[in-house]
Amino acid sequence: MTQGEKLRLIVSLSIPSILAQISATVMFFIDASMVGHLGAKASAAIGIVETTGWLMGGLASAANMGFSVQVAHAVGANDFKRAQRVLRQSLVCCALWSLMMTVIALAISVPLPYWLGGTEEIAHDATLYFAIFGLAGIFFQMEGLAGSMLKCSGNMKIPSMLNIGMCVMDVVFNYLFIYIFDMGVAGAAIGTGLAMMVTAVLMMYFLLYRSEMLGILRKPSATASASASAPASATATTPAPSGAGYRDSLPLSWDKFKPQADVVGNAFKIGAPMGLQHMLMGSAQVVSTLIVAPLGTVAIAAHSLAITVESLCYMPGFGIAEAATTLVGQSFGAGKRVLTRQFAHMSVGLGMLVMTLMGLLMYVFAPELMSLMTPVDDIIAVGAKCLRIEAFAEPMFAASIVCNGVFVGAGDTLKPAIMSLLSMWGVRLTLAAVLAVSYGLPGVWTAMAIELSFRGLIFLGRLFHGAWMKKLA
Repeated sequence: MTQGEKLRLIVSLSIPSILAQISATVMFFIDASMVGHLGAKASAAIGIVETTGWLMGGLASAANMGFSVQVAHAVGANDFKRAQRVLRQSLVCCALWSLMMTVIALAISVPLPYWLGGTEEIAHDATLYFAIFGLAGIFFQMEGLAGSMLKCSGNMKIPSMLNIGMCVMDVVFNYLFIYIFDMGVAGAAIGTGLAMMVTAVLMMYFLLYRSEMLGILRKPSATASASASAPASATATTPAPSGAGYRDSLPLSWDKFKPQADVVGNAFKIGAPMGLQHMLMGSAQVVSTLIVAPLGTVAIAAHSLAITVESLCYMPGFGIAEAATTLVGQSFGAGKRVLTRQFAHMSVGLGMLVMTLMGLLMYVFAPELMSLMTPVDDIIAVGAKCLRIEAFAEPMFAASIVCNGVFVGAGDTLKPAIMSLLSMWGVRLTLAAVLAVSYGLPGVWTAMAIELSFRGLIFLGRLFHGAWMKKLA
């Protein structure tokens, strides 16, 4: 492959994911705007429990990636029988994991707003929102699992299209429940849960019935060929997949789904560091909320809404990171060291370029973007100031996002997780606690910008050092 062909492959896989990420951000924009127009209390009610929701979402994602990275490696090695074996076991393990997380969410939903420093005026709505979010956990888990499996097999288009559809449904459902049924904050959670439920069902259909490589309920096709059925990334990084259209015998036999030590052990090795990272990073976000909470309702609302606005800037980075995970994972599974390194470096460079441009736009249009979220002038002013501080960190933030996608594709999750945790707890929270006293919310965001820049630098150091490739045969 020429350099141009590699770059086009990265871009072609990134674009569907970027569009899905941007559509998700637009969804959050519209959701937050709908709630924001109910007043500062409604925004603060969601904002106070939002970081805990991210924590639970991160734990779900870690469980999913523990299995889907194994699928990427198996596809790269043309071992489709193993890929389907991993998929079957992942369905059982991830379903059990999501049920446990739902029980925990319901158990802590009532005291959680008070634990995070919330007041009586927002606690009721915050509890309702988080409890409904917890009940939808099974749909979030299964949608994420099916999407990551399809992406790691090289199919970026279907998950991206379905995620865009989920965003449209979320807006429609939210408008219905927030305004037509007048359910306020609870309506926002119900609308999102329903959109996720429909998307999870469709995602599972395309994974289990329609996927040539992973469709364990699909009838075998004797005429399936690699050129006709394999995704672009698979044909670009691996030999022709003779297993396309393959389906193992007795796909619904319990023995085929029963978790086994080798698959679950590998999933634990990959996912446990990611889970620990998400747990401690999420805990750090919760501590950040505790730092912001004493600054008042306006600060809590501005903090939550500004994070939503900023996501418009960094979501393209996550889209490119997903493409990097797929390409690096398949190249890694195929044992192609040079190609693995080239995909990694080019993906990171592209991510930094895109997010630098997005950061520039965010700096220029910060007040206008905040005004889309809320009509409250005080929230707009504080949020715009925070966004302009954060804009300077976007290039290095991109480096950390895409590098992490590269490391995940290679199954290298432990040391990057440790690096992220040391950066988050040692730099961001320490500085935020100090700067919040004198500078309020802008001080917290200054600490965030410094930490993201530091994390990007140390991740680039690991990328170019090459230690993340040591497991490549």
